Amino acid sequence: MLIGLKIILLLLAVNAAPPLIALLLKERWNRPIDGNRMFADGKPFMGSHKTIRGVVGSVATGTLFSLFLGFPLVFGFCVGFFSMTGDLVSSFLKRRFDIASGTAVFILDQIFEGLLPLVFVKFYFSLDWVFVTVLLVLFIPITHLGAILFKKEILPVPGNRYPCLIRSRTRFKAWRACHIALPPLQRCFNLENILYHEWMMAGAFKLLRQYEKGVRNALDIRFRQIELEFSDIPPMFDSYRILFLSDLHLDGLPGLTERIVDIVSDIECDICIIGGDIRAEMYGSSFLAVSRLRQVISKIRTKDGVFGVLGNHDCIEAIPDFEDAGICMLVNDAHALERDGDTVWLVGVDDPHYYRTHDLKLAFSQVPEDAFKIFIAHSPEVYKEAAQHMARLYLCGHTHGGQVRVSFWDGPIITHSRAPRKTASGLWKHKDMYGYTSSGVGTSGVHVRFNCPGEIVLLTLKKCDDSPKGFNKCG
Repeated sequence: MLIGLKIILLLLAVNAAPPLIALLLKERWNRPIDGNRMFADGKPFMGSHKTIRGVVGSVATGTLFSLFLGFPLVFGFCVGFFSMTGDLVSSFLKRRFDIASGTAVFILDQIFEGLLPLVFVKFYFSLDWVFVTVLLVLFIPITHLGAILFKKEILPVPGNRYPCLIRSRTRFKAWRACHIALPPLQRCFNLENILYHEWMMAGAFKLLRQYEKGVRNALDIRFRQIELEFSDIPPMFDSYRILFLSDLHLDGLPGLTERIVDIVSDIECDICIIGGDIRAEMYGSSFLAVSRLRQVISKIRTKDGVFGVLGNHDCIEAIPDFEDAGICMLVNDAHALERDGDTVWLVGVDDPHYYRTHDLKLAFSQVPEDAFKIFIAHSPEVYKEAAQHMARLYLCGHTHGGQVRVSFWDGPIITHSRAPRKTASGLWKHKDMYGYTSSGVGTSGVHVRFNCPGEIVLLTLKKCDDSPKGFNKCG
């Protein structure tokens, strides 16, 4: 029985290698094994889905995984080789029947890639034919169900709310973050976050007896007021007040929601903007975060409503819940704010950091070129593109300002951003565009802060006459 289980696991590993390699490498080294040649009947030999990297990767996976299972290297190599040979036979036959490349066909897809290696296994271990047949019968439905899961849950766009094309690797990230229903599997697929943040980092602060102090610091959220001047802001938007909160991570630190409510309850603003990362967890349900979000939104006093974008912790599937809580979500979209004939445009994009599903061209497509534009993204990483679209103000977060800083270093040590360090915290400027990167409200990973308090920001946009551009001057 044990040897049968090992053989099935080896076959499944070989079978899973090509799609996983495709997720990781995308279009790199994606050369069809048949060189796109046609057979005598005028149809493809194998089709575009059968690639050199897939075959080589499967054989290599079989070779290496066999060591883990206690089999000789040559055994794993042969299993991988015969399985891929069978897979190519299936593809060849499917092309003869005009079945499109990549189409799943029950039994035909699995019969040869299971049968050929199992015949080899039968003679290698002198196994009984009945036992080998049982292994084949088990292998076929398991592999077929795996193919269905991959095609339905990982490859498709995650819902019709995504206004852009989604790569399969992005879909895998979304599936890992949002579609794992069972807690044990959630923790397996997100083991790196658990080991690093919950054990190593939190453990280190506790060992140094600084953890409780860090938690108190994290709850000591500051309220900041900033005034920015623009020569081209429409007159009716002079003294326009923007309440900006980013990286709330509401399901993380206990007591955080109550602290946010205490601050925002006393603030009057024209509009509130949420810069993404409403939840803290990178996997599982958003229910707790949404529940606490409702508490926060209910206390915000705003004339033009609450708008937000998605962060790398947020799932596209949570948008209806966010909107039910009172946020108008901008996902590669724009919204016109109007006052007595004057207009300012809000432009928001999907997460540019982790999912990389931002689409500025689409987001700005309906915005007049000469309009005053406020751009919102979760991170500062698309600042150059925003400036090219002539945004005047770029609001973002993601970096947490470093979250943990040391007194002898100016600025954040770690930014988790591909943008220049000047954009990692606070006020900055690129060409004619102001930028503000919030240090965030909540915490991520380990729930502590040092030398970098969380913040809630009220930005007031003022109209001024033309003058030399610069901070605290007319921009």
